[in-house]
Amino acid sequence: MADLDRRSFNRLLGTVVAAGLTSGVGITQFASAKGKGKARARVVIVGGGAGGASVAHHIKKNSKKIDVTLIEPSATYTSCFFSNHFIGGFRSMNSLRHNYDGLKKIGVNVIHDFANDIDPEKKTVSLKAGGDISYDKLVLSPGIDINYEAVEGYSEDVAKIMPHAWVAGAQAENLRQQLLDMKDGGIVVISAPGNPYRCPSAPYERATLIAHYLKHYKPASKLIILDSKSLFPQMELFEEVWNAEYKDYVEWIPGDKHGGVVKVIANEMSVVTRNGDKMKADVVNIIPPQRASVIAARAGCTDGDWCPIMPDSFASKLVPDIFVLGDAATANNMPKSASSANSQAQIVANAIAAQLTGRKLFPPRYRDTSWSLLSTNNAIKSGASYTAGKELVEQRTSFISDVKEDKRVRANNFKESLKWYDEITGDMFAKG
Repeated sequence: MADLDRRSFNRLLGTVVAAGLTSGVGITQFASAKGKGKARARVVIVGGGAGGASVAHHIKKNSKKIDVTLIEPSATYTSCFFSNHFIGGFRSMNSLRHNYDGLKKIGVNVIHDFANDIDPEKKTVSLKAGGDISYDKLVLSPGIDINYEAVEGYSEDVAKIMPHAWVAGAQAENLRQQLLDMKDGGIVVISAPGNPYRCPSAPYERATLIAHYLKHYKPASKLIILDSKSLFPQMELFEEVWNAEYKDYVEWIPGDKHGGVVKVIANEMSVVTRNGDKMKADVVNIIPPQRASVIAARAGCTDGDWCPIMPDSFASKLVPDIFVLGDAATANNMPKSASSANSQAQIVANAIAAQLTGRKLFPPRYRDTSWSLLSTNNAIKSGASYTAGKELVEQRTSFISDVKEDKRVRANNFKESLKWYDEITGDMFAKG
């Protein structure tokens, strides 16, 4: 992203007024800068997850003179990452919940409301409750929207019967309760989407943990994965554990056998594949295709379903002074994961601080690590490091767990994953 031009610089010297929610009803106006003779630069962030919350923390921690406003509708964040542990019975829902008190404490203005629209010309974000917030730099980390239209018969209402559970909270609780209520001898179907989608290995971790539950509590039951793909991440590792521990509980059917799930019939609890096969189940977990949240499209940042970015800063390729990161961004081989978003957030924070305050701009280095729980104290992991090429985010190094790893290694992987969860949520929400 280029340095500030004269017009942008003059804007930074203007009077700054922004809108924020009061603890009561409606919007109250507040001055975003009270300095003598010079207004503070304003950064507005939409989305308080792994990307947005981390950006807020890193900008405010390292650039105290920048006003940072975070817009996030939920007062409590429930992490999608590790929600499979809850669905499989390895973790409580409360352990996935976090508040924004730490960010507020370090001076981030947190507004619990929906970003309704964005005007890139006026550089304002409109709130659903009313009022506009002005920005000098805007960060979009709004996550995904579920593409209900991609599966005939699927909708928000049907998702109450056939949950996707690809957004944590009520959806995950719904799926977990359906598993608990299912009779022994029941059939569970998971429909996995084609690429790209949030958390590439998560459908297979979920299937494995549900199989673990069935094996121990409903041994006459079975899980069937109807995949839209014929290959999937960490495939050899998952197949290893399925064959060794869950042979009678998991059946994976690749997309080249049936073409993927294209239709659901909710009142029959059945799914229909592209080649016309129909399958009925007791629990149906439809994971449909996804796309960048609609607010990114309203800002003009989408090209198709996702948002193209500059690989050195995650600045939008389409709209000036907007940065897009996390699940909504097109980051090439870098997966849509919490770890990726947190890594991108640190680069975005550095790029924004460099542009607004003249701080040193460090070369971007990205990373991603993901863990998948397979059974008690048994986890695999994979990851990579990335750098910015001329046009794309390029992979530099990678690693993945070995097949037939020692149990002690797998147990250590699990301990690492728990430590990572505490570290990333601590970084997101400025804990400690």
